[in-house]
Amino acid sequence: MGVKALLSKPLAAYVFKKHQNWIDNPVEAQQAVFQKIINKAQNTLFGHDHNFSNIKTHADFVKAVPVRDYEGLSQYFNKVKAGEKDILWPGKPLYLAKTSGTTSGTKYIPISKDSISNHINGARDALLAYVNETGKSAFLDGKMIFLSGSPELEEVGGIKTGRLSGIANHHVPGYLRTNQLPSYRTNCIEDWETKLDQIIEETIDQDMTLISGIPPWVQMYFDKLMRQTGKKVKDIFPNFSLFVYGGVNFEPYRKKLFESIGKQIDSIELFPASEGFFAFQNKQSDPSLLLLLDTGIFYEFIPVSEYFNENPTRLTIGEVEVGVNYALVVSSNAGLWAYSIGDTVKFTSVKPYKLVVSGRIKHYISAFGEHVIGEEVEKAMKAAMAKFPEVELTEFTVAPYVSQDQGQSYHEWLVEFAKPPLNEVAFADELDDQLQKLNTYYYDLIAGNILQKLKLTQLPRSAFRNYMKSQGKLGGQNKVPRLSNDRKLAEGLLAMKSD
Repeated sequence: MGVKALLSKPLAAYVFKKHQNWIDNPVEAQQAVFQKIINKAQNTLFGHDHNFSNIKTHADFVKAVPVRDYEGLSQYFNKVKAGEKDILWPGKPLYLAKTSGTTSGTKYIPISKDSISNHINGARDALLAYVNETGKSAFLDGKMIFLSGSPELEEVGGIKTGRLSGIANHHVPGYLRTNQLPSYRTNCIEDWETKLDQIIEETIDQDMTLISGIPPWVQMYFDKLMRQTGKKVKDIFPNFSLFVYGGVNFEPYRKKLFESIGKQIDSIELFPASEGFFAFQNKQSDPSLLLLLDTGIFYEFIPVSEYFNENPTRLTIGEVEVGVNYALVVSSNAGLWAYSIGDTVKFTSVKPYKLVVSGRIKHYISAFGEHVIGEEVEKAMKAAMAKFPEVELTEFTVAPYVSQDQGQSYHEWLVEFAKPPLNEVAFADELDDQLQKLNTYYYDLIAGNILQKLKLTQLPRSAFRNYMKSQGKLGGQNKVPRLSNDRKLAEGLLAMKSD
């Protein structure tokens, strides 16, 4: 066992003990965060505009600070981006994380000197939690890869600006630098396909032990490796033992990815975003994620059923219930205030507070009043695949088709299979049956002949890849929306089919 693997065990035990303090006192931990960030931001422009000096309780905060998304806070973000000081947080941000917005174009999320540790230590602590639980640490002596965006940063308003993964690359601890692949030069390549070729050249003969990234892009890496060598990933990297991922639900990709590896290995799910590192999987036997309650982020939770109300209920950590879908709202030491990040979560436990990411608040289908969410279509796909074990999935998305004729509208599932079902009609029927079980509104629309059963449209190999490339969103941290309430994405994919 190497020095890194050996030293990681006492560090993992220390971090575990430190975490246990706030795990055992979650409400107190969140109250401490709340008071600290409110006090520190009192003299900012936002603090003055919202009377932070008079905020003593969460009820005061709810009255003073409405829930807003990026567009709602744009007047403040624009001042930050222009280089003005003391706008949302004291001073100027250390970085601006550049990310794509669905309606606002490019978003610039501040990362402060106080909040950078949340992003960096979150991933570190996830690995240490794994070491502490399993005793496995040999992976730390091998080579590790994170398929990420470019670490090259530009300046906006005198602030270093780039993709979150690129910013994080500058904060990899020195003791792991020698383990990290690909090289800095390769990571700076913008074109994903060119970059992927170079990553393979740099990693194919290395002792890769940990691979991390968004599952569909990791799968593309594996596919290319296998085509080049004619081998399974386990035979290319015999010591590869840990897969770390985040950004999308792993389940639709799990079967094909492990088939490519050629064996089962341990995996860790992370919940990172430009707005903060929120949670990680801390038990191999439990896929849900431990919510981090003492890293400078104060959480609020809005029941999804109330999200679009004028004055929705805003719950704190001590008030949430297991099994309810909540929109996640954060206030933080980066200068985000009652900021709706767009994700929905569902708690699986409150001792400790653990959750799963259930979808996106804006990614749903309700063209007919059904309000189908991402969690439901993913569960339907998983259940259908369990009954058709030959199926391997590459990617899928769902969109409504609205007809002017009664009973002729439907949901269209656009699917790219690695291995298609032997009976496509039966598979589509099973998908529809599963969705009807999961969503009673959808069931009523089918039973009432308002909707036809879903239409399954098989897309050719690489359709999603080609579409994402056409949009300049191939690779990195880009994700295909699981659901759309219109047909823009569907029509774009269908155009790939006809090319």
